[in-house]
Amino acid sequence: MFFYCGIFLSNNSANGNDRVCFFFSFFQLNLLRSASYCVTRQISLTRVSRLSNPKNRHDDFKSCVCDSVNVTAGELLLLCDGCFILTRCVFDVPDSSCFLLCVCVDIHTEAVQAALAKHKQEKMALPMPTKRRSTYVQSPINTRTPPDSSSGSEDESSARRQSSVAAPPPSHLQSPETWANRSAQGSSTSSSASSTLSHDGKMFEEVQFCPCVSESRCLRRRFHPPPPGCSSAGVPVNSRVSTKIQQLLNTLKRPKRPPLSEFFTDDSEEIVEVPEPDPNTPKPEGRQIIPVKGEPLGVVSNWPPALQAALARWGATQGKSPALTALDITGKPLYTLTYGKLWSRSVKLAYTLLNKLGTKNEQILKPGDRVALVYPNSDPGMFWVAFYGCLLAEVIPVPIEVPLSRKDAGISQVGFLLGSCGVGLALTSEICLKGLPKTPTGEIMQYKGWPRLKWVITDSKYLTKPSKDWQPHIPTANTDPAYIEYKASKEGTVVGVAVSKVAMLTHCQALTQACNYCEGETLVNVLDFKKEMGLWHGVLTAVMNRIHTISVPYAVMKACPLSWVQRVHIHKARVALVKCRDLHWAMMAHRDQRDTSLASLRMLIVADGANPWSVSSCDAFLNVFQSHGLKPEVICPCATSPEAMTVAIRRPGVPGAPLPARAILSMGGLSHGVIRVNTEDKNSALTVQDVGHVMPGALMCIVRPDGPPQLCKTDEIGEIIINSRAGGTMYYGLPGLTKNTFEVIPVNANGVPIGEIPFVRSGLLGFVGPGSLIFVVGKIEGLLMVSGRRHNADDLVATALAVEPVKTVYRGRIAVFSVTVFYDERVVIVAEQRPDASEEDSFQWMSRVLQAIDSIHQVGLYCLALVPANTLPKTPLGGIHISDTKQFFLDGSLHPCNILMCPHTCVTNLPKPRQKQPVGVGPASVMVGNLVAGKRIAQAAGRDLGMIEDQDLVRKHQYLTEALQWRAQTDPDHVLYVLLNAKGVTVGTATCVQLHKRAEKIAAALMEKGSINTGENVVLLYPPGIDLIAAFYGCLYAGCVPVNVRPPHPQNLAATLPTVRMIIDVSRTACILTTQNLMRTLRSKEAAASVNIKTWPTIIDTDDLPRRRPPQIYKPPTAEMIAYLDFSVSTTGMLTGVKISHAAVSALCRSIKLQCELYSSRQIAICLDPYCGLGFVLWCLASVYSGHQSILIPPFELESCLSLWLSTLSQYRIRDTFCSYSVMELCTKGLGTQTELLKARGVNLSCVRSCVVIAEERPRLALSHSFSKLFKDLGLSSRAVSTAFGSRVNLAVCLQGTTGPDPCTVYVDMKSLRHDRVRLVERGAPQSLPLMESGKILPGVRVIIVNPETRGPLGDSHLGEIWVNSPHNASGYYTIYGEESLQADHFNTKLSFGDPQTLWARTGYLGFVKRTELLDASGDRHDALFVVGSLDETLELRGLRYHPTDIETSVSRAHRSIAESAVFTWTNLLVVVSELCGSEQDALDLVPLITNVVLEEHHLIVGVVVIVDPGVIPINSRGEKQRMHLRDSFLADQLDPIYVAYNM
Repeated sequence: MFFYCGIFLSNNSANGNDRVCFFFSFFQLNLLRSASYCVTRQISLTRVSRLSNPKNRHDDFKSCVCDSVNVTAGELLLLCDGCFILTRCVFDVPDSSCFLLCVCVDIHTEAVQAALAKHKQEKMALPMPTKRRSTYVQSPINTRTPPDSSSGSEDESSARRQSSVAAPPPSHLQSPETWANRSAQGSSTSSSASSTLSHDGKMFEEVQFCPCVSESRCLRRRFHPPPPGCSSAGVPVNSRVSTKIQQLLNTLKRPKRPPLSEFFTDDSEEIVEVPEPDPNTPKPEGRQIIPVKGEPLGVVSNWPPALQAALARWGATQGKSPALTALDITGKPLYTLTYGKLWSRSVKLAYTLLNKLGTKNEQILKPGDRVALVYPNSDPGMFWVAFYGCLLAEVIPVPIEVPLSRKDAGISQVGFLLGSCGVGLALTSEICLKGLPKTPTGEIMQYKGWPRLKWVITDSKYLTKPSKDWQPHIPTANTDPAYIEYKASKEGTVVGVAVSKVAMLTHCQALTQACNYCEGETLVNVLDFKKEMGLWHGVLTAVMNRIHTISVPYAVMKACPLSWVQRVHIHKARVALVKCRDLHWAMMAHRDQRDTSLASLRMLIVADGANPWSVSSCDAFLNVFQSHGLKPEVICPCATSPEAMTVAIRRPGVPGAPLPARAILSMGGLSHGVIRVNTEDKNSALTVQDVGHVMPGALMCIVRPDGPPQLCKTDEIGEIIINSRAGGTMYYGLPGLTKNTFEVIPVNANGVPIGEIPFVRSGLLGFVGPGSLIFVVGKIEGLLMVSGRRHNADDLVATALAVEPVKTVYRGRIAVFSVTVFYDERVVIVAEQRPDASEEDSFQWMSRVLQAIDSIHQVGLYCLALVPANTLPKTPLGGIHISDTKQFFLDGSLHPCNILMCPHTCVTNLPKPRQKQPVGVGPASVMVGNLVAGKRIAQAAGRDLGMIEDQDLVRKHQYLTEALQWRAQTDPDHVLYVLLNAKGVTVGTATCVQLHKRAEKIAAALMEKGSINTGENVVLLYPPGIDLIAAFYGCLYAGCVPVNVRPPHPQNLAATLPTVRMIIDVSRTACILTTQNLMRTLRSKEAAASVNIKTWPTIIDTDDLPRRRPPQIYKPPTAEMIAYLDFSVSTTGMLTGVKISHAAVSALCRSIKLQCELYSSRQIAICLDPYCGLGFVLWCLASVYSGHQSILIPPFELESCLSLWLSTLSQYRIRDTFCSYSVMELCTKGLGTQTELLKARGVNLSCVRSCVVIAEERPRLALSHSFSKLFKDLGLSSRAVSTAFGSRVNLAVCLQGTTGPDPCTVYVDMKSLRHDRVRLVERGAPQSLPLMESGKILPGVRVIIVNPETRGPLGDSHLGEIWVNSPHNASGYYTIYGEESLQADHFNTKLSFGDPQTLWARTGYLGFVKRTELLDASGDRHDALFVVGSLDETLELRGLRYHPTDIETSVSRAHRSIAESAVFTWTNLLVVVSELCGSEQDALDLVPLITNVVLEEHHLIVGVVVIVDPGVIPINSRGEKQRMHLRDSFLADQLDPIYVAYNM
């Protein structure tokens, strides 16, 4: 069977659109009558002809064959592995049929337009992100450096995982002496390449069928099982070993510390929702591929035995022949280096390196040492001399890029390369050395991660001319390393690929044969001459064939993109080395030059012709320059990698011959790793061009890219592996990586090796097409594995570029990579935005890119970010440094100016939402089930209060007023209160009698001035101090009910005064007691702007009262009378006032006295706000009851002196102190760096026995630990810090006292907690949450954990609401805006079963009880209460219960610039508000980091991310966030955010 395939480009469509037509013609099919073939149909992106009836399809095909016209129906065809692949339809073909098949597809841009048209009717309801105009100020365009618009897939970082092993030198190589003495006449490059690759049927027959069955046999290798009686490790099983010795050996083998996976199992299977496998997923159906062999490497008599010998020959015989022409910045020739000068200078450098470095007795360099070559891209001549000088000196050159600064992209990784190669010497030019960054002393700066280098200048004036009898030693090429080429991996690691001398020479021979190089040709090189194609063709092969190379630097290309075309025209160059970006630049600038001619070119080598956009670039360039003499057959794409070197290259064609074939592949098939021609979705097609045939003398296979190197099937995409002498040999200094890349043995489907020949991984993904043509569809390093499907980064870039990018982003400045978020890879696209692009244009472009990629590639983008121009890290030749860009993204240092997150569309593996089952089981059954399961009912109690307390004191002084009178009589001069200012100076004291007399004067004033009746409410409006305490007892003396209210802030009346007014109105206050200053504030003009000051109740100034006593001191008739009202704003924004009776006050004071062992001789320090809750009790009530002295420190004084509280503890030798979390946080943040200074001042906290944090929330474990650790050096005991817990219904449930066990910490599983279950785990376990005990339960208090829905008691493994029964429970709500029904529900509720008689109060907080191993004072095991969070604040998302503080803790860890954060829900969306403490430039960096961390740790998708200024999140006096106030401000658009991102 003989067949022929070809392609041509037509422009004859009806609508004028370009179409690429593929013709496969079959000649003389000498087959049986029933031979089976598959058929194609014509594809159009605008119109598709379908036939549903298979019979009609069959008939139409027959008619098409007979009439020899285009086939418009049937199934598609793709040719592969010498036969056909993807046989979908079977038809009978008559003998000797001759027919024509055509496949037509529109260009990629039309596919994008069609995909976008599909979404045109679906207008996005998503609001645009909002941004402050002051956030990003674009600098003027004329002050910017024009950004590089090079290709986005800049090939400075080539593929991973490639392989080859060097062979011994070929037997036909002659000795250097014999070869050098031969006369050099005629061309040295006469080869059989052109005859071998002539386009006739014989060639195809030879190429296709050379990997025959007999060859596959020779590649097989038998697998010999181990002999019987031996283990797999080769140790005899039956050998007798002492048991103790065997145990010792097992112990030594066992690691001392097991890895983390042995402690904790990965529970991803329980979390991740695994989608059901799609039965329609395409799978490979072909047979196993057969290795493809290139044509034999020709043997030419005058090929040199070593590359140095070729240079010696040309230097001696063709000394005036030009070797290299370098250009200046304007594109004009700067100098020309002849072969004679190149040889002489290289010899001088070799002599200098071997003889003139170091002392005579000890040379620095020896043959085999590695030397770094540091030369700029603009100075190829110096690099050529240095490279060949090293070869002649038999040292190994390691070319690297010039380090411009310590912040260069990947600079530390280059240091890893130099270290792994053992480089200690660097060669450079004098000009380059002067330009290197230096220290103030003038030394070369030491770069991060670099070894210390000795720099040597290689300019001619610094070199020594060798003596006449010295000649460099030129051995025959062997397997020793010749040079090391650097390669950057996908992760950014830079490694060195060692190329042996024989591999270097063989590669030059193979390129000479494949490219048909001739002696004396001219070559224009636009590529980097230090690596890959630029080095192989422009430096090595050029010298071997005496080619004149014209090097066009990257800087010249930036200034004049058409410069390489001009050089081809001027020098009549025969060969040009370019990339797709150079074709694009030249095409865009061709209007400037109309008289250029490219007719002299016989070969235009496209180095990145394997990229998906290379087809359009080559075609567009051909369309433009075909009128300038460019011939279609000269365009030669190739496939290369640093490890395998040149894999395949298209041979230069014969004029007039048809072009090779192209493949139109289905994106869906490619994503599953199989080859399918586009059959259904006309938009998702990828057109790829071939990269020619395998290199001469090479053997190629396709293996699966992951797992064992198993041979692929004929219709399967895999990694190309090569066996050739012309390839890399190893990663220098990295034997482990070398084995996995350079020593690959392919295996068949059974896992049996097919032979013993080692292959090299090329890192290229592709397949074998018709006529053994190689097609490359991507690179391993650009592979993105998303939800089990493969997507190529270059394909995504091509789609993004097709969405009208010119107005918004720079072409070629686009980076595509993936990040691992929530057990899967997520696609991220980052592009540089043009300075003149508006925000609306950018948002529209991003939206269109999302739609196009979703439609064409069927993959959702996770993040699309636009950054300012010239901000992405660059590779040396202007491409984007992908690994550094990815790291910037993950570190939050990318600084985008626009960002769009789409987690809702691309995160598809979230666990299913929890479906709450209806309660079908009675509560009693639940209790019985708990008991059967061995779970105790979750309840705990404090000590019995009545059995221990002094009954005499209880009987005599039921009321605090009586206690104060008794103390004023019995111990009048005992100081109860000491008030300190910011300087630590006592500004007020109150003895028992002073406080009593002060209270009498206030009571008299209330009766006289206020005309207050018994039981009326009086507001106390005072700053923290003794006046507040006196006013409270004055109200009790007068029979009034005091209502303590925080005074308004004089600098923020508009925000604080309305709250004061609200409490006054709600409590129906009859009178206000305050100071003169505050009275003036209430009646000021500023206050009138916020409230109606004319309707204030009676205001009494208590600063200067007459010395009068009330007629009598009021005594309540019963202890159940209300003592005072406690008003507070909850974290949910609800203002609540609770009634506290005299009995509750006495019981609470008794519990605190007993728990903390408070007596008259004791001193405590209080740094709390005294306006509500337990803070008010400790500030005003406890000292009067217990008689201890309270040192009062107003928290606002710490703003002036941070160390006031700690200094007071040290000065007064305080054993017990009480504070709030806001005070502790202020000290931790403000005094963190001043511990040594405090120590020098004599601050000593070793006296502190108990430091109790008063709060109505979950204990902040991290803050408590930070505080203890920070002030440990000042003597603070780690056991001292503890917490208390109270609520609205009971002001003090828990309080860590002086006796009993220390507060314990447990670790619970967060996943179970979201299901209202409590499962204890070990510290450090995944998804573990540390919780600290909320203090010891107070005497007289009972708690039980209750299901808030069924109101039945729960077991200790459940999370439920904390109910409390105590004599100091509040009597009820004073008012909650008419919701009196909550009175009975919260204060007088009963269990639905178990103990239905006891009255409980509902705290509104979720928690659990755990019995610990610790013992309390009575010797019983301690029951610990753990508070998890407020029930009203929990977030019900996806059927699970989330606590805001857990999400906020994760968010605060996401980035260093996040000061504080708060979360709430809005229309079933999670909203995260974060305060930015850094530069506004960091604002948009926080959006992806916040989204990532919430998704990873809590399995939730953030709907809205709001970045605000510090201090925007409202926090109450207890340091608790007011999330509902924040939500209201967000909905009312009152936050003035820096940026609001709406995640799609």
